Amino acid sequence: MRPSRKFGQVTTQGPTPSDAALPPALPYPDGWAALAFTAELARGTVLTRRLAGQDVVLYRQRDGRVRAVRPYCPHLGAHLGLAKVAGNDLVCPFHRFAFGPDGGCVRTGYGTPPPPKAALTHLPVREVNDAVFVWRHHDGREPDWEIPAWHVLGNLPARHATWEMAGYAQDVMENSVDVGHFQTLHGWSRGELAAPVAFGDVTFHVSMRVQEEFPLIGRRQVDVEVDGYGLSCLHTDIHTPALGLEMCSLVMATQTAPGRMQFRQASRFLVTEPSVLPPALARTVSRSLTRLLAGPMFRFSCEFTAADFPIWSTKQYLSRPRLAAGDGPIGPFRRWSRQFYPPDRTNGRLPQPTVPLVPVTPEEGPDHGQTTRTGHTRP
Repeated sequence: MRPSRKFGQVTTQGPTPSDAALPPALPYPDGWAALAFTAELARGTVLTRRLAGQDVVLYRQRDGRVRAVRPYCPHLGAHLGLAKVAGNDLVCPFHRFAFGPDGGCVRTGYGTPPPPKAALTHLPVREVNDAVFVWRHHDGREPDWEIPAWHVLGNLPARHATWEMAGYAQDVMENSVDVGHFQTLHGWSRGELAAPVAFGDVTFHVSMRVQEEFPLIGRRQVDVEVDGYGLSCLHTDIHTPALGLEMCSLVMATQTAPGRMQFRQASRFLVTEPSVLPPALARTVSRSLTRLLAGPMFRFSCEFTAADFPIWSTKQYLSRPRLAAGDGPIGPFRRWSRQFYPPDRTNGRLPQPTVPLVPVTPEEGPDHGQTTRTGHTRP
């Protein structure tokens, strides 16, 4: 008898995603998390998004304001992701209980006089940088820092994309100080820190100079400035002075489940006006080239970032990494990151820091000379 081709064959190839292969290594981080782009929430739209293992319902009122609420109706528990927006009210799909902008019930589907004293649970929400952020903290505290509004580059709307994968928001943020991987994974040659990485209260700043190879043009210097806020938001400015190219990107990682995240990226691109041309012609050239190149540059930016996806989605978080010279200030970054987690072990899962939470000094191992503490205050 010939062996069956249907049974007994191994069909999987490559690594198992880390959220399936490994127990969760980190709890949910505190702070702001991006749940949508502004363009996804037109007036009257209702969206359900996942944050830290729970649904969050987002909706935009007819007056343009965005609300974020817990997902279940306080009447009989219907999921409000199925609700509709009527004017500025959110109307439950089950018994048509309507909830006003302050969350209180204003009417029922059968005209109960007066309406019951039921209310939605609002979550802190901010709409900034063409994205919608919702605040979450393990002990329920109100927001004690904010994500600032960054500059707007050019006149074209931002292009954006979203992915979901195994991984941790902390790994995304840590990537920006992992200087070594820019050469080995992304192919940047001669990359270096232009200044020591600066850690503030809830922020950090990275300044790099790298050499990028451009088709038909050759190698040119690229200046990179990165601002991180909490463990969920990065703003990156990329400038190629010799070519007059500028790009700013917003990178946002949101922990949706243990060991699983959604990754959002938005970018704007600009070709600066050539100084050698008359102003009117320079403006025309700038606008034309910007429109022509904005799409390809966004795809290039996404492809650059996507090189990290297989790593993030299959790697194991090591609480005791064996760091080496050239890594960049990963150790100081992890000490800074510790503040965004509960102070004790959450469900026994949070690795304790392997070094004291003390100000960074130049003598601390492979990060020597690469990190400083600053007196930055919360924005």
